[in-house]
Amino acid sequence: MRILHLIRRLRELGSKPCHEDRLLRGWSQIASYDRKNSPADNFFPAAVRAELPAIEAELTGLAKLHGEYPAGEGVARLLVELADGQMVESVLLPRGGLCISTQVGCAVGCVFCMSGRNGLIRQLGSAEIVAQVVLARRRREVSKVVFMGMGEPAHNLDNVLEAIQLLGTQGNIGHKNLVFSTVGDLRVFERLPTETVKPALALSLHTTDAILRARLLPSAPVIAIEELVSLAEHYARITSYPVQYQWTLIEGVNDSDAELDGIVRLLAGKYAVMNFIPFNEVDGLDYRRPSTERIAAMAYALKRQGVLVKIRDSAGQEIEGACGQLRARAIRQSIN
Repeated sequence: MRILHLIRRLRELGSKPCHEDRLLRGWSQIASYDRKNSPADNFFPAAVRAELPAIEAELTGLAKLHGEYPAGEGVARLLVELADGQMVESVLLPRGGLCISTQVGCAVGCVFCMSGRNGLIRQLGSAEIVAQVVLARRRREVSKVVFMGMGEPAHNLDNVLEAIQLLGTQGNIGHKNLVFSTVGDLRVFERLPTETVKPALALSLHTTDAILRARLLPSAPVIAIEELVSLAEHYARITSYPVQYQWTLIEGVNDSDAELDGIVRLLAGKYAVMNFIPFNEVDGLDYRRPSTERIAAMAYALKRQGVLVKIRDSAGQEIEGACGQLRARAIRQSIN
């Protein structure tokens, strides 16, 4: 379901923007519509009031909890079942954060990620994207949403931007706390600056070596890394939000001193944060995360050169929780 289709349906029933705003605000914030209590009982047109139970049931059915897996303090991975039986993953993060999915599967095919092992299965509608936030808010407060779960948001751009628009308005989430993650797609840099709600940007870089990047992200758009950083920096200056560069750390692959030199060359003096994400081991892959000492040394070396670095915890080590693994495990269990 798309949010635009829901709005069209409401308008066919005689609703006006104020009615749509009340319903979307109530749904996305887990608040009462107050339609049952006078005087708000007459707020919605009669035709809308008659249809509301069916609409509410449909919205509730968009995303249901299939399983919850605690993964450290303040962190839990959610396996979410959609109305058609497909499953995606969300992650509850500390301090009100939530990571959500935008596709079932993924077409980018990052070699270190489970999400794209079987390619793209289908897009999520904008309402399905928001429904993951609603589901999480029924469990605890959500004040930051990161579009960094299953899927490449740039490949589902209209639905993702529609969801961001709702979350940044009726959903009451600060624009800088909506984080759009991408491997790099020119359409992103064209569209995001024109949006009313401009999210923060996370760019999945993973290496400064173009040949290695093409191997790690085989279906990512072929854009020079320097151009990607330049485009991202321009957007950062427009929004006044630093770009979050994502770097999955893999031992012997992208943890060399040469990579550190490349990061300094690209990011020193830029409005940027380097997020190091230690690799979360995946069945069937021989990749390993670097040692804790090596990760700390890399972060220290970059900080000395003026690059802000954060080491992100890739939660879920003990539960096969790397993105896409919960879904894969559930599918295996259903087959067996």
